[in-house]
Amino acid sequence: MNKQDYTNTSVQEPPVDYSFRNIHVTQDLLNEKPRTGLRPLRHAKSGKSISQSLWLNNNVLNDLRDFNHVVSQLLEHPENLAWIDLSFNDLTSIDPVLTTFFNLSVLYLHGNSIQRLGEVNKLAVLPRLRSLTLHGNPIEEEKGYRQYVLCTLPRITTFDFSGVTKADRSTAEVWKRMNIKPQKVWIKHNAL
Repeated sequence: MNKQDYTNTSVQEPPVDYSFRNIHVTQDLLNEKPRTGLRPLRHAKSGKSISQSLWLNNNVLNDLRDFNHVVSQLLEHPENLAWIDLSFNDLTSIDPVLTTFFNLSVLYLHGNSIQRLGEVNKLAVLPRLRSLTLHGNPIEEEKGYRQYVLCTLPRITTFDFSGVTKADRSTAEVWKRMNIKPQKVWIKHNAL
């Protein structure tokens, strides 16, 4: 199967599912077998899984050290990863490694321990991100949580399992004008 065929067909492939495996560090994935679903995972000749989805939810991950390396060992085409579920772990921040997956369109981070709302800024570089969950993290309690995320990530269409409406966008823009001060650009003028 060539790369183009893989990109077109793997969206329908089942996820590589390591949920509920008591995974503490990403390296542990290399010693575990993914859960089996209704449809079996397909594998390339290399033995790596053919999928664009990786589910790591309901584990005890507190960082994503070696994530790229591990994903490249698990998936035939890790650059095509489109869905990552890291919900219900112990993550305290959004690891920049997630921003290296430019085809990522679905990212579940709900039920973690993410403390700072500014962590969301890291995700702005993901051009295809359309669905994001962050509820159940301490940042959910911050004033303007939903509006901040919608302003920072204007391309998402689903946030915390709720569709983003035109009214949501309008409210977020008003909130932004009232709460986020534009940064001043200082221009040094040369004296004549």
